[in-house]
Amino acid sequence: MSKTFIAEVIGTAILVLFGCGAAVLMGAHIGMLGIALAFGLSIVAAAYGIGPISGAHLNPAVSLGVFVAGRMSGAELALYVLAQVVGAVVGAAVVYAIASGQAGYDIAVNGLAQNGYGAGYLGEYSLTSALIFEAVMTFVFVTVILGVTQEGSPGAMAGLAIGLTLTGIHLVGINVTGVSVNPARSFGPALFVGGKAMADLWIFILAPLAGGAVAGLVHRMGVTRAA
Repeated sequence: MSKTFIAEVIGTAILVLFGCGAAVLMGAHIGMLGIALAFGLSIVAAAYGIGPISGAHLNPAVSLGVFVAGRMSGAELALYVLAQVVGAVVGAAVVYAIASGQAGYDIAVNGLAQNGYGAGYLGEYSLTSALIFEAVMTFVFVTVILGVTQEGSPGAMAGLAIGLTLTGIHLVGINVTGVSVNPARSFGPALFVGGKAMADLWIFILAPLAGGAVAGLVHRMGVTRAA
């Protein structure tokens, strides 16, 4: 279990380093398409790098979906979530340490790729839009994960399928919420940014967890599970 914990810490840190790092350090140069690809590629890297150890959940909503689907115990769920939160904080800390070395960088102004919604945030979408997007897209994401990792699926392609799905989700929704679909990914940057990022954090915990839980329930019922 210690290897699993460490693997999830490393994998979630990779997710934040690639995705949030791309947004903070290179966003002006690579745009939203580049950021979307960075998030997707982080999943591919982690899936093949640490997947054989922990399954590379990297996301409390994914782990919750796996739990509800009946594939892991409550104790395992708690271990995974703790590791993912730690990994996200570590990843955000590294991104912040690098970004703060640039002349003129101010976390209060430039941010740390924190998620958000409403006035002053990217496309200025409403709270309702943010909740719907995060819940529905997390449901889609976890459904894909449960599908490609079930018995009989082409396991060698799972990491690529999951990474491409996350890329697609970012292509649809960066302008809406910055895309969370992952409470840990949201917590890491928000912890350092504080203020509105922390005040909005409940959205990026509640909606993804709801979407992940429903995906797990649907899978357990056999709707998205191979016969």
